[in-house]
Amino acid sequence: MIEMEIRTASPASKPTEEDEDDYMSMTITEPTKPLEKETYTQRRIRKQREAEARSRPKSKAELAAAADAARDDALSTALPSTSKGFQMMAKLGFKPGSALGASTNPHARTEPLGISVKEDRGGLGMENEKKRKFREEVAAVEGAEKKQKAEQVDYRERVGREREEKRVEGLCWGAMRVLEGLEGSEGLEKMPVKKVNVLWRGLLRERQEKERERRARYDLHQSLSKNTSYADLEEDQQDRQALGTEEEDVEEEDVELEEFMGLEGKERLTKLVEYLRKTHFYCFWCKCKYEDESMDGCPGVEEDDHD
Repeated sequence: MIEMEIRTASPASKPTEEDEDDYMSMTITEPTKPLEKETYTQRRIRKQREAEARSRPKSKAELAAAADAARDDALSTALPSTSKGFQMMAKLGFKPGSALGASTNPHARTEPLGISVKEDRGGLGMENEKKRKFREEVAAVEGAEKKQKAEQVDYRERVGREREEKRVEGLCWGAMRVLEGLEGSEGLEKMPVKKVNVLWRGLLRERQEKERERRARYDLHQSLSKNTSYADLEEDQQDRQALGTEEEDVEEEDVELEEFMGLEGKERLTKLVEYLRKTHFYCFWCKCKYEDESMDGCPGVEEDDHD
């Protein structure tokens, strides 16, 4: 008969919550793999790759990076006391942390001069030459912009000046027509042109030129359809001149009129306005004829006075 022993756990031996296993924070460690022994073939391939890596030539970027790192390392490392240069400076009185030269010099350097590495292949004066060319290009661009702006200003001024000259010229011809209306008479056609007031004589000359051109066109048109040797008794003097059957008088030079028309527009307009006021008591700007020379009610002589 098999005897079975039954043991009951006492209340004191009951496991607590701290003794229970924390399965949430449990870490499972993988069994370590035993190191395998490197075979002859693997060792030969590894050594061959290491030899190829050592024998491979470095690129320019790698060489430049290595040179920069070596330079920075050398600049950041102080001279060791075993250095020949340090020993020579120590004999001359140099102490680590002090400045070179006389101790009484307040501007003595305690740090070495900075190194500016020249990375391009240009000569010593290349940078100054580049700066000079750059300044010249900038000056050329600014000069072109200033010239363009000046041309724009000149264009606007020229257009404004031409518009003003055209306006003044129109005012001159208007004043001449007003003066013609005040001084014109019925016997004006029989009067010689040179006897007319020079201030509005140009109107008559202009009409004569237009009439001469009209007669020339009419003469050309009639000469194609009519025999010039035919004499018509009913034709008057103007018809004969138009048909070319009567010679016209040759126009004489008028020096006085040429001098007056050669003046600037503003000067001619001033002469016309003043003559109208003094002789006929007429204000060209008011467009009104006054009773006497006092011209009571007229704001002034200038055009700006009538704004």
